[in-house]
Amino acid sequence: MTARPALEIAVTSPAGARTAREHGADRVELCTGLELGGLTPSAALIEAAVEAGPPVQVLVRCRPGDFVHDAEEIALMATDVRSAVASGAAGVVIGALTADGHLDVHAVAALAEAAHAAGRPVEVTLHRAVDQAADPVAAAALLPGLGLTRVLTSGGATTAVEGAGRIAAMAAAAPGVEVMAGGGVRPDTIAELVAAGAAAVHLSAKTRAAPRRGGDWVPLGAGGASAEQDTHFVTDPAVVAEARRMLDAAG
Repeated sequence: MTARPALEIAVTSPAGARTAREHGADRVELCTGLELGGLTPSAALIEAAVEAGPPVQVLVRCRPGDFVHDAEEIALMATDVRSAVASGAAGVVIGALTADGHLDVHAVAALAEAAHAAGRPVEVTLHRAVDQAADPVAAAALLPGLGLTRVLTSGGATTAVEGAGRIAAMAAAAPGVEVMAGGGVRPDTIAELVAAGAAAVHLSAKTRAAPRRGGDWVPLGAGGASAEQDTHFVTDPAVVAEARRMLDAAG
C-alpha cells in the first residue's frame, strides 16, 4: 500500500510549529532567515519548536548564498548538526555542492555521519542545493548510497510545478529516497505534484506579520525596502489547512 503523501511546513518559530501541527502538517522544517532561503536556528529555538510542534527537521545552513562550502564551513555545520540532534530534532536538512556543480559527496557524507552519531534514528534531507546542481537527477541518484532519507526539490526549476517532469525523473533515479516537492508550492498545485511522483510537499504557508512599533521606522541594514515590508513572516493557519485538504484529496 502506498503511503499517504506527507505535508511539511517551513516555520521560523515555536508558534509556527504549533500552527502547523494544529492544522495538519506531518512535520516542520525549522529555520531562521526565511527571506534568505533559510539559515540554521539556535539550539533554544529548536528545543522550543520540538516542544510545540510535530517532528522537527532542522535546516543546517551556515550562511546565505551559494552552496559551495569550504572545510571550515563544513566543520561548523557538522557541529550544528550534532547540536540540532541533541536539541531533539527528528532530522536535519543539509547539502553542499562542488564548484563545478556536482553534489559534494564528501561534505554530504560528513554531515550525515554527524547526524547519525547520536546513535538514534535521525532523518537526513538534502535541501534545495540540488536545484542548483548541474544535473539534479544525477545528484539525486547518489542519495541512496549516502543513506539520505529524502530530497527537497523544485526539479531544478523556479517552481516545483515547472520542474514536475524532472521531479518524476528524480523519484525514479533515487529508489528508497522520499522526493519532496518544494519551491513556489501552493495548495492548488499540490495535486499536480503528487501526480508527478512527489511523495511529499513542502511549503512555507507564510504571511507577513503586522509590524508592532511604538516609534518611527528607521531602516536597519538590508531590511525591508519600506516600513510595511520590514517585518517578519508567520505561518498562516488557513494555508496549512487548505494544503492538508488538497494533499488528502490528491493522495
